[in-house]
This record gives sequence, structure tokens and C-alpha cells, in this order.
Amino acid sequence: MAEALIASEADIRSGLADNLLRLWRYGLVLSHRRDVADDLVQQTCVRALERVEQFEIGTRLDRWLFSILHSIWLNEIRSQRVRLGRGFVDADDALVVDGARDTETHVMANQVLRLVNALPDAQRAAVFLAYVEGLSYKEVASVLDIPIGTVMSRLAAARAKIAASVSEEGGT
Repeated sequence: MAEALIASEADIRSGLADNLLRLWRYGLVLSHRRDVADDLVQQTCVRALERVEQFEIGTRLDRWLFSILHSIWLNEIRSQRVRLGRGFVDADDALVVDGARDTETHVMANQVLRLVNALPDAQRAAVFLAYVEGLSYKEVASVLDIPIGTVMSRLAAARAKIAASVSEEGGT
């Protein structure tokens, strides 16, 4: 048992470094603020190391870390009573574009980011986990602690809302 715990802690320590950027992106998607995303990642790392015995060896570390971050975020919302829409990051600030990128790609990325940021929090989190992080619907359901049908419903509603927004703007 002690050897398994040590191996698990070592795996978590090395896996944390590999997942920092992904955790930060998820924190940014949830909070819309870079400083809050930094804090969420730090709290996630601390909690993961404090609760290493809760990690089930053989399961996906990234899914476990996303679940921890999501739980911390929900606790933050409850404790600080953060209002919806507060602290949005401007699409121009959130996207880092270097000179090699095509201007058209930059404009389209800004449009997509703006449309995704306009989604309700629950839909935005599901979209990020499924489409950006590539988690399966089952994994998204596990991270968000909701039924898989709710994940499918949120993603369908998000796609419909984005499609309607694009149609309204005369886009393709």
C-alpha cells in the first residue's frame, strides 16, 4: 500500500507539470480572468498533492485534475457570490497572435472566442472540455459531475446558439 501511494504521488507530481497549461486554459475558460486562472491552477496543484491517496491508479490524471479545478471553482463561486459575466477577458487580450499568423485566421479566432465567451457558463465549460481538451462526453460528465445526457444537451444548445449568432451576423 505505501509503495503504491509513493508511486502515485510521483506520478501526480510529474503529471502536474505536464498538465499545467491545460489546467490554466480551463481556469481561464471558467473565470475569464488570468489572475484567477493562475490561482485556480495553484490551488488545484496543492489539493492534488494533499489528496494524492484519492487518485485511483490506472485512471486518467488529467480528468482527475480537471475535476479538482472545477470543484475549486464552484466553491469559489459559492463563497464569493461571483456574478455571471463579471471579469470577462476581451478576445483581443485572450488570443496571442504572432506575426506569422494570417490576419483572417486571427479575425475568425476572435469571432469564435467571442461567441464561445457569450455562452452561459455551463455550456462554455462543456464546450471547452469536449472540443478544446478533447475529453469524451462521459469524461466531461465526470469532470462536471452531471449526467452524460446533460453534457450532450449543453453541447447541442451551445452549437445551436453559436450557429444562430453566426447566421444573425451574416457569417458562414
